[in-house]
Amino acid sequence: MNNNTIVLTGGGTAGHVSLNQAIIPELIEKGYEIHYIGSSNGIEKTIITENFPETPYYAISNGKLRRYFSMKNFSDPIKVLYGTMQAAMVLKKVKPSLVFSKGGFVSVPVVIAAKLANIPVVIHESDITLGLANKIASSFSKHVFTVFDETLKYLPAEKASSIGAIIRPDLLNGNSFTAEELTGFRADKETIIIMGGSQGAAKINEAIYENIDVLTEKYQIIHLCGKGNVNMSLKGKPNYIAYEYVNNELPHLLKISNYVITRAGSNSIFEFLALKKPMLLIPLSIHASRGDQLLNANYFEEKGFGLVLEEDNLTPTTFLESITRLVQQADEITSNQYRATSPKTPTQFVETLLTYKKNTSIL
Repeated sequence: MNNNTIVLTGGGTAGHVSLNQAIIPELIEKGYEIHYIGSSNGIEKTIITENFPETPYYAISNGKLRRYFSMKNFSDPIKVLYGTMQAAMVLKKVKPSLVFSKGGFVSVPVVIAAKLANIPVVIHESDITLGLANKIASSFSKHVFTVFDETLKYLPAEKASSIGAIIRPDLLNGNSFTAEELTGFRADKETIIIMGGSQGAAKINEAIYENIDVLTEKYQIIHLCGKGNVNMSLKGKPNYIAYEYVNNELPHLLKISNYVITRAGSNSIFEFLALKKPMLLIPLSIHASRGDQLLNANYFEEKGFGLVLEEDNLTPTTFLESITRLVQQADEITSNQYRATSPKTPTQFVETLLTYKKNTSIL
């Protein structure tokens, strides 16, 4: 094994890549050689190869893990097996001292291959309950870091610890002037940023389009609508701008935004909490997910950090009503947010990860 080499994995959604994206520069600065294993067509490939062209990226086969019946449940295990063989070849070549997994379907073959090669695995779970990929991966891991204390009850006490939220420091460094240049908006007019996640959200998009004239009459709207979902008929509409997905632009767009409407992935809502942004959470419904976003959203609403509109109750009318409530309660929400525990930086997390690696002698 090469003690200064670490393999990172995770993908499928931006939430399964963002932490890896944040810690790569920290690890490189400390002298570690980083390699990344992901899928051939997932968002992780775009994020890693564009932001870290010097970091070797290896694409492997992966199958989707489902909790429901599908004919693909019979073929996807073969993809996982093939992906495991591909990951094993990469690990044999790279000889890392550690594999760090952020979750997502692509991480499962990597974690299994690492276990078979006796390479220690550490994984990170952002949500209150473990995702299916991390649930499987936890059986092959040496340690699991969680964001929520509540998650620990689902894991063996001797191999799990809660470290709190981790946010990228660059999100705190947005510039209003840059945002004005990007959007053509004014920093002194109330702005709402609406995010359906890296894959978009059709029902949220529909609610925006149904209310577009009302919304743009009062607010400037920044709409992150997902790949292939830009409504070209609205191009050039005053007080409205749409993006499929943003990366380096996000800190600036958040800086100019007074309110956030978003899904309820843990990574994102902790970032908005750190920025003290009043937020309306629209979690994925139980029909479209394992219910993790509902748990996250309810947790944040109970703390007074935001409001929740469940997707099953989402209509153009309830969407507009919820925005009105958000604006009315913004001061109270922001006041509650200032009482929240400060998140950790990627630097602090890397120090925790490397200290654990050294002190527990997992090599």
